[in-house]
Amino acid sequence: MSPGERTVVLTVNGEPRTVSVSPSTTLLEMVRTRLELTGSKECCSEGECGACTVILDGKPVNSCLVLALEADGSSVTTIEGVGSGGMTGLQQSFLEAGAVQCGFCIPGMVVAATAFLERVPRPTAGEVREGLSGNLCRCGGYARICEAVLQAAGAGGADA
Repeated sequence: MSPGERTVVLTVNGEPRTVSVSPSTTLLEMVRTRLELTGSKECCSEGECGACTVILDGKPVNSCLVLALEADGSSVTTIEGVGSGGMTGLQQSFLEAGAVQCGFCIPGMVVAATAFLERVPRPTAGEVREGLSGNLCRCGGYARICEAVLQAAGAGGADA
């Protein structure tokens, strides 16, 4: 461990992990560089786009705004953990609805939608739009993304 670094002990995608980080390291930076889980994307670094969304203790967060030290003792799920047991119904719905375009926003969208469907298993289209409002798609694929989430909800939610 380098001078000034601190140890973070947490669970990432169901696996216990111990990571040394500097006090200024973000959760996104730790996940991408220290744990080599590159599905969460760095884009705006201001919490505006949602490309870096992870689930922290059951809640979706912009990992670019969370310090790694704040995650000590927590559970984190990244996009790699969402489908770790095979493709989920939500992921399948994204493919079937044609919701994947360039793919840059999709990891954050899927993670946010997974957390959303845990809270609201049978949403309306308006609820889906509101639930994913913190995630931006620069390709403009919102209608298909909304359709995919509704399709997954109709089939039993994110794990169907």
